[in-house]
Amino acid sequence: MSHHIKGKNRSQATFYPEVLDDFVSTENPVRVIYFFIDELDLGKLGFIGVVPKYTGRPNYHPAMLLKLYLYGYLNRIQSSRRLEREANRNIELMWLTERLAPDFKTIADFRKNNSEGIKQTCRTFVGLSRQLNMFSDAFVAIDGSKFRASNNNINHYTPKKLQVEIERVERHINKYLTQLDNEISHHC
Repeated sequence: MSHHIKGKNRSQATFYPEVLDDFVSTENPVRVIYFFIDELDLGKLGFIGVVPKYTGRPNYHPAMLLKLYLYGYLNRIQSSRRLEREANRNIELMWLTERLAPDFKTIADFRKNNSEGIKQTCRTFVGLSRQLNMFSDAFVAIDGSKFRASNNNINHYTPKKLQVEIERVERHINKYLTQLDNEISHHC
């Protein structure tokens, strides 16, 4: 027989995964998503369904759907159908959503009905990043090399130019959410 590494027998019964937490490292970005979303007051941010109705079928908590949505955004998974598929097979998403896997229509409706809350969440994250000075410290290493500096209009930001840039990003977010809404209407 060959001296290659052998895989496990597919017909062997296992308790896979034994503990889901063992398959997600402590440095994994899904942990940041999980703890960040859990600390938010989703009601104040404008999310629908934070307080459940006592009649009818129970719904998914908006925090779980927001975690799923943000994971998709950070990993460039825009389609609600692909997010549904990934929630059923991706170990990181299984960990993040506690093995809940909503269908694509639920994901699409969440995105459509909570677009303002999603925008507020992004603003909150940027604000938190600023408070923690995550982007303010910069290190420059000098080894004796000389570089020509350039502070032309493209590289120079005034408060007015920064406001224009923020508005451009807001338009980009709105365009992205509109594209996602159009995808929903094409699939339904």
